[in-house]
Order: sequence, then structure tokens, then C-alpha cells
Amino acid sequence: MSNSSSITQFLLLAFTDTRELQLLHFWFFLAIYLAALLGNGLIITTIACDQHLHTPMYFFLLNLALLDLGSISTILPKSMANSLWDTRAISYMECAAQIFCFVFLILAEFYLLTVMSYDRYVAICKPLHYGTLLGSRACVHLAAAAWATGFLSALLHTANTFSLPLCKGNALDQFFCEIPQILKLSCSDASLREVGLLIFGTSIFFLCFVFIVVSYVQILRAVLRIPSEQGRHKAFSTCLPHLTVVSLFVSTGMFAYLKPPSISSPSLDLVVSVLYTVVPPAVNPLIYSMRNQELKDALWKLISYCFLKQ
Repeated sequence: MSNSSSITQFLLLAFTDTRELQLLHFWFFLAIYLAALLGNGLIITTIACDQHLHTPMYFFLLNLALLDLGSISTILPKSMANSLWDTRAISYMECAAQIFCFVFLILAEFYLLTVMSYDRYVAICKPLHYGTLLGSRACVHLAAAAWATGFLSALLHTANTFSLPLCKGNALDQFFCEIPQILKLSCSDASLREVGLLIFGTSIFFLCFVFIVVSYVQILRAVLRIPSEQGRHKAFSTCLPHLTVVSLFVSTGMFAYLKPPSISSPSLDLVVSVLYTVVPPAVNPLIYSMRNQELKDALWKLISYCFLKQ
């Protein structure tokens, strides 16, 4: 194909060509998707309905749950539909929309995780200034900045990617549309603009990552200065879920894009892609609720109220 104007659809990478395994893949992804919908939906509903959870930490957690719901809903329904109907096709416009939404939600999530590390830093290192530095207006502005930055970055990347002429067919080596796979189809000299944007985006990612690391170094120093063991445990337990989510998000993403070519293979790439696109949104609710007694109490209170009301 000479350019992108002649492409009406792309062909996604299939998990398997065996019909039975395609149906198994459909049911497996459906179970994960329903678990993610249930977990994130319960967190959103619980935080929204319980007045005691209307604090900065839970406000940011509600935004994180919304982003997780969006990101997994961008990827899984199309993949499940393709497995169910035994097809690999995704239209040109669907692919562009999927790339935009996924980049928007993933970048916004990482920026939000950076904001959440600042929230934990202020709560532990500057507790007397917590209400001043993270008032309701400041929280809204920080969350809005994360969403807006992700939106503008995704708009820029998507518009630039799909303005490139595509010269190398329409088959993607991935089970969903993503920018590196589209760049592989472009003319080699035409992708330099997007490579420049990716380098710029990587620089911002690195700065956010450094900010998170520095925040947790300061948090660790502050926690170690707490005289009582119970106080240290309580302070660090409020940070552990966020630290776990950040570690999962960064490690799976970095391994997916920075793994050595020598260990790369289609099957491994597929497994890694599932790990960084599907697993975090599904397990984040579990990570945040396991060690958070306040959230668990509010959740049981909400569930009990719903059953008693019936």
C-alpha cells in the first residue's frame, strides 16, 4: 500500500488460530474485564458515597479507578469481539480512536500517580501543612492537570502518527493498536517527527519517575525518624499500596518497551503486552483495598446498606 489514505483497516495479531483457544481467550478476558469493572466500580461508588472518604488521598484514588476503567475498556472489548467472531480486523478510525484513548488514559494515569506520590509526601513529611497544600481546590487542579496533560499529549501523538504515510502493509504485531506498531508500517524517513515526540515524552516520563523516587526517599527518611514502631508501620502502610501500583505500572511498561531484542519473540511480546495493559487495571483495586481498613469498612458498609435496603 502506498500511503495511509489507501488503508481502510488494520489486521491485529491473533492470540491463536485454533477456534477452541479463541473462545478460551474470550472467556478469560471477559472474566478479567468483569473483575476490573467490579473492583474499580466498587471503589468509585464507595468513595463517592462515603463522606469519611472525601479526602485528597481517596479523591485521587477515585480518579485512578476511573482511568483504570477507561484504559481496560479501550483494549479488551475489541480483543474479545475479535476472538468471539474469529476476525483480526480493526477499522482505520477504530485504530486511531483506540490509540488516542489508550495513550490519553495511560499517560494521565502516570501523571496522576506522580501527583499521588506528592500527596503521600505532604501527608507524611509536612502533615501540619497538609490541609493548606492539598485543599479541595488544589486537589481538583492537580487531578485536572493530569487529565489535561494526558489528553493533549495523546492528541499530539495520535494526530502526528496518523499523518505519516504508511508504506508497509496493514498487519500489526500486537493484539491492539499502538504507536510503535503503526510506526513500523510508515516510510522510514517519515517517522522521525514521531520519534522526536516519543523522545520528548520519554523525558517527561523520566522526570515524573525521578520525582516519585525522590518523594519516596524523603518519605522513607521521615518514617524512620518516627520514634514508635506502630507509628512507623501506620505511616508506611498508607504509602505501600501506591508504591506497589507505581512499581507494577513502571516495571511492566519498561519491560514491554525496553526489553532486549535478543529475548523478544511474538509469544513473549503478547504476554508482556497483556501484563502492562490488562493486569494493572484489574489488580489495582485489590492492591488498594487489601491493606486499607478504612476503605474496606466503607465498602462493607455500602454493601450491607444495599442488601438491607432490598
